Amino acid sequence: MSDSVSDCTETRTAVTEADVEALVRGICFKTGPPRTVGVEVEWLVHELRTPWLPVTPERLEAAYAALRTLPLRSALTVEPGGQLELSSPPAASLMECIDTVSADLDAVRAALREDGLALIGFGSDPWHPPRRFLREPRYDAMETCLDRTGPAGRAMMCTSASVQVCLDAGYEEPGPLGLGRRWWLAHQLGAVLVAAFAHSPIAGRAATGWHSTRQRMWMEIGAGRAGAPPPDGDPRTAWARHVLDSPVMCVRRDSGPWEVPESLSFREWTRSAAPPTRGDLDYHISTLFPPVRPRGHLELRMIDAQPGDDGWRVPLAVTTALFDDPAAAETAYRAVKPLAERALARPAPHNPLWVAAAREALGDPELHEAARICFAAAVEALPRLGATPEITDAVRAYQERYVVPGRTPADELLDQVGGAAHGPRGEDR
Repeated sequence: MSDSVSDCTETRTAVTEADVEALVRGICFKTGPPRTVGVEVEWLVHELRTPWLPVTPERLEAAYAALRTLPLRSALTVEPGGQLELSSPPAASLMECIDTVSADLDAVRAALREDGLALIGFGSDPWHPPRRFLREPRYDAMETCLDRTGPAGRAMMCTSASVQVCLDAGYEEPGPLGLGRRWWLAHQLGAVLVAAFAHSPIAGRAATGWHSTRQRMWMEIGAGRAGAPPPDGDPRTAWARHVLDSPVMCVRRDSGPWEVPESLSFREWTRSAAPPTRGDLDYHISTLFPPVRPRGHLELRMIDAQPGDDGWRVPLAVTTALFDDPAAAETAYRAVKPLAERALARPAPHNPLWVAAAREALGDPELHEAARICFAAAVEALPRLGATPEITDAVRAYQERYVVPGRTPADELLDQVGGAAHGPRGEDR
């Protein structure tokens, strides 16, 4: 599930445009009854008692070496800035997913605590500027490529964290659990999820004016790298064309720095004298970061990391309920359908609806009303999906604390810091 992991086996056979269309259509959407769920939880890693102080790369490397010895069921990976990610295996139920990741997080936290470190859930680091921890050809090339569009790329690479929910693509046939509906719903409901779970209002120790600064970073990276395909039409066709027409981030080399071409689409590469291989196609797909990424399943990437040890459970439970329970899915569809007009038929997240979600969050009246309806539907649906009373109660508590009054964790964080991020007695936090 990590961005750095290839989905296909490397081969040396060149691919044509027609090959790419066929491969993408077959690889990226695997239909059938929605049966499995997964989650990827990213965390910032900081000092246990003084999280505003930076952790040296040497300490991080030692701590991560210890973590790699743990018998975890989730895949443990490290992001370019040193953020830690746990990616669950596909689970047969919501509770299986929660139990697996919770147990793994308990083990990770205990090991980090021995090194005086802790996991913290912010959508973006409120204290520290971007700092590369990983020095690998992939990330060197990514940094070079993203620098061309401004500083947002480095900030995304090194200071952001999220909760990414992974759900089956759905049935081939129409209906509330069909692929077409779920693909459409993911891009419209996605704005509601951005708004309801916004938790990144601060960067560089100051308020940014956005409830989800993390989402703003993705917008600033650009549509070719971090945008969705056009919202109308068949999902397979739209995604295949998007893959072909998106810019190539890099051309891998067996040795030395990787080439970072300018303004070369994958389609143009297939027409060149040295066309790409199947492995290059797979790698190219892994360098595209739309808010909803099809990887056989649907990977919803728009939710900020959440406060607290167990805050990640709420967006996972809400999103799963709104997609996998037929009644809740129909309610969510009806709730967000009026919002689609505000997108002006532009792909997410580069449209007015998503901008409002990131900037205003639930301060936007229409997003607030949609969130109220969707959370109520999720609370009702969770017992039908086998959720325990503890999980249902956690969602209900979030609903009452944030959604009903039209607030988010970002608002609470801004209240705590008073619009700036300074520690007690003036000490920088």
